[in-house]
Amino acid sequence: MADSKSCVYLIDASIYIFRAYYSVPDDLQNSNGDAINALHGFAGFLAGFLEQVKPQHVAVAFDESLSSSFRNEIFPAYKANREAPPAELSKQFQFCRTLVQTLGLPDFSSNRFEADDLIGTIAARMRAQGYSIVVMSADKDLAQLLEPGDMLWDYARNRRHQHADVQKWLGVAPHQVADWLALAGDAVDNIPGVPGIGPKTAAALLAEFGSLAEIYRQIETVAGMKLRGAARVQRLLQQHREAALLARQLTGVAIDPELQVMEADIERAAVSAESITAACEVLGLGRMTAARLVRSSLSA
Repeated sequence: MADSKSCVYLIDASIYIFRAYYSVPDDLQNSNGDAINALHGFAGFLAGFLEQVKPQHVAVAFDESLSSSFRNEIFPAYKANREAPPAELSKQFQFCRTLVQTLGLPDFSSNRFEADDLIGTIAARMRAQGYSIVVMSADKDLAQLLEPGDMLWDYARNRRHQHADVQKWLGVAPHQVADWLALAGDAVDNIPGVPGIGPKTAAALLAEFGSLAEIYRQIETVAGMKLRGAARVQRLLQQHREAALLARQLTGVAIDPELQVMEADIERAAVSAESITAACEVLGLGRMTAARLVRSSLSA
């Protein structure tokens, strides 16, 4: 991976906020009695990341489209299996965003495009300007964004996946991940895929044909593959062709055409110890957390 000066770090905020909410004790509150356990954990993540990496170019993507994304228009059941965040967590998303802004980190959201799409859009725009990309997330779906020189980094677990690692990790190359999910389905997002085809069979199909489109172009040859139950697999693919093609519209990271991002848009802004300390006091973060955030923010 290139050094931090030539990288853009793209943070999937929801992953780390949800993790913090379920791992940090829920008795932490601010002066108004609001829960701040997710905020506290997210602050710790940001402090550690900024202190370790000292990034110059970074963007934090927030989800605001969990029920209004374009995917819901295509497939109303998309993510319908997910419960709404608890009220005591929902409020903390805004606290976390306030903290991000206080630390001088550019933040992005959309009521039509998900955080994954915003990350993908910024990645495409900045890659065209000569940057390599580090996606900060635990979401395997985002492996589809990787190109040579890029990395998917689950910071909390310190799991790093370079472009070349994805094949061994998931069984498919990065550019095949969306097709793989469309075939095998993605229970997390309530995407059914092709019934009867699991991740291994989907990977075998893509190893043979390269892409979902090519599978359907050569559908009559699937039965001749050296694959257990190949004739049945061909039949399933034929029977559920529309479902597979629909799923592919959901699993691919989309580009937001209205989001034009230049280098200046993802540069960290200058901040002061006083502004960070004051914001932490308002948010209810303690002095030790405030001091750590100050140290990590001013050490670049």
